[in-house]
Amino acid sequence: MSAAEFLDTNILVYAYDDGEPRKQSIARTYLQRALAGEYVISVQVLGELSATLLHKFSTPITPGEMMRILDALSPVQVVQPGKELVRRAVEAHAKYGVHFYDGMILAAAEKAGCRRILSEDLNSGQEYFGIKVENPFE
Repeated sequence: MSAAEFLDTNILVYAYDDGEPRKQSIARTYLQRALAGEYVISVQVLGELSATLLHKFSTPITPGEMMRILDALSPVQVVQPGKELVRRAVEAHAKYGVHFYDGMILAAAEKAGCRRILSEDLNSGQEYFGIKVENPFE
């Protein structure tokens, strides 16, 4: 995998969130670049995106709509999970005090060789395993 940057779930969620027009515009720019191969995501990101759009929006989308979104996202590079990713997530939890699932994001970005993670949830400016976090909405 050769993308140098990783998109966290919240970036993709905002791309589909009409309630935050400024963030949606920014997120859609990153989504377009991810579709062109500039960014990588993980299976976890796809799962969290699906759960959010199906269950947490004020007007949840239908399963059919979610399937169309997943099909549209098929060109995006996806890091596959494995036992080494889980182990590294536990190491991230121990070393940085992050939640296990945030550790999975860090481990996936590291596995993909990313230099930067775009996220609203992780600490902007902090480095984890040599990967810098940036909040694109600041």
